[in-house]
Amino acid sequence: MTSIIVHPSPLPEVDIPDVTITAHMLRRTAELSDRVAIQDATGSNSYNYQQLSDAIHSLAGGLAARGIAPGKVVGLMAPNLPEYAVVFHGVAVAGGAVTTINPTYGAEEVRHQLQDAGATMLFTVPMFIETAQLAIEGTDVTEIIVIGDAAAGTTSMADVFADPISQVPVDIATHTVVLPYSSGTTGMPKGVMLTHRNLVANIEQCIHAIKYTDDEVALAALPFFHIYGMQVLMNGLIANGVTVVTMPRFDMVEALQAVQDYKITRFFAVPPIIIGLANAPIVDDYDTSSVRQIFSGAAPLGAEIAAEAGARFNCEVVQGFGMTELSPISHCTVEGDCRPGTSGVTVSNTESRIVDPDTGEDQGVGDRGELWVRGPQVMTGYLNNDKATAETIDGDGWLHTGDIAIIDEHGHMTIVDRLKELIKFKGFQVAPAELEALLLTHPKIADVAVIGVPDDAAGEVPKAFVVATAGDTVTIEEIQALVSEHLVSYKQIRQLEVIDVIPKSASGKILRKELRVR
Repeated sequence: MTSIIVHPSPLPEVDIPDVTITAHMLRRTAELSDRVAIQDATGSNSYNYQQLSDAIHSLAGGLAARGIAPGKVVGLMAPNLPEYAVVFHGVAVAGGAVTTINPTYGAEEVRHQLQDAGATMLFTVPMFIETAQLAIEGTDVTEIIVIGDAAAGTTSMADVFADPISQVPVDIATHTVVLPYSSGTTGMPKGVMLTHRNLVANIEQCIHAIKYTDDEVALAALPFFHIYGMQVLMNGLIANGVTVVTMPRFDMVEALQAVQDYKITRFFAVPPIIIGLANAPIVDDYDTSSVRQIFSGAAPLGAEIAAEAGARFNCEVVQGFGMTELSPISHCTVEGDCRPGTSGVTVSNTESRIVDPDTGEDQGVGDRGELWVRGPQVMTGYLNNDKATAETIDGDGWLHTGDIAIIDEHGHMTIVDRLKELIKFKGFQVAPAELEALLLTHPKIADVAVIGVPDDAAGEVPKAFVVATAGDTVTIEEIQALVSEHLVSYKQIRQLEVIDVIPKSASGKILRKELRVR
């Protein structure tokens, strides 16, 4: 039997309180009642801690009266705005689960998620009412609630508020409170079952790495439907007394204006945004002296870009590593201990292993292998998908990330390659299997494989290798038209190569490694 080599966290252990995520987020309400908890960047909409707590518990009362209770799932399809936290936690207090949906999805993608999650109610904003009404056809959703002005056949959120209730009892260790969707390491998007304990644990696990002081303000332009925005920004910041300034989508000028106006101290980003911060001339037109740290996640950030952005903002540019399945953080750079190009150290109460994917042998310091993670932040599994769960989490509780990494002599982890098939376009997950299934419906396509190819601006872009049906030719324009009709824009095929045969193993599995070599 081979020996197991565990790389423990160098950070102190933390206590994980036995509370719900809502109680944890609102834990400082009495002390900070008048402080702004969350507001939008225009300054037109804000909640202090007391108002946020009151709104959450009042919405929970209205939801409970409408039948939301343990076992019920509510869809939330909205851009970042202060009410996102009200809906998310109103559902949680009522004992339900939220499934967070990308608001730029088309109706088919939304419908798939609503059906798979078993949602019975959907929250959205006026801009997406039409998509919502199309998406609920054939689902169990009986009511669309609009954050703002309702349309015919929908309900205004203002009409749902009722007498406040306290938390409906749930088992915080096993009760699924949120169902974000992730493609994991392969395949179609799957519901990731995260408990109150998962979310609370991960906020606490980062306290020795991200050290918030009093009177901090953070920019939240990264989407709350994504685990990074949801947990690190919305829940984690408010829990730590940080004022959150929301933006519905990232805009460089608006973001810089917000930094200047609100004296932003924490700027959370993904690599494409940091490339912009390093290079855009307009940055020099704004006062960014308040920024203490720029934090990058969702995809690896090059050391050179980090250094350029850091020099420009005169602050640390650091990164962490996570996955939806990890609530999301497993590795994080400790303030003042940045090693360029690395994702930092294993966070508190977490263990890492580096395992050779070919031999199954554990690797020591400086050797490469697949990163495995174990800790209280690991999901309970994928909804309705025991097979995918078993392929991702082994019998000893180790989550196999699908990323090839090394851990150096300082305990810092660096992602060096990818075992998983997933494509990361500007930090968003694109599952090759989803694109391949769609492209095979095209009458001119006999066979297809999709991989990610490196791109300076986006990180990776989807490239399709296509075998045309006999006597046909197929163009990238025809493929892009098909994808535009069915899928969100970031899943678009950006490159096409027509080939004679897709390389496959004896079992019929696409040999993507051979396509990458091309």
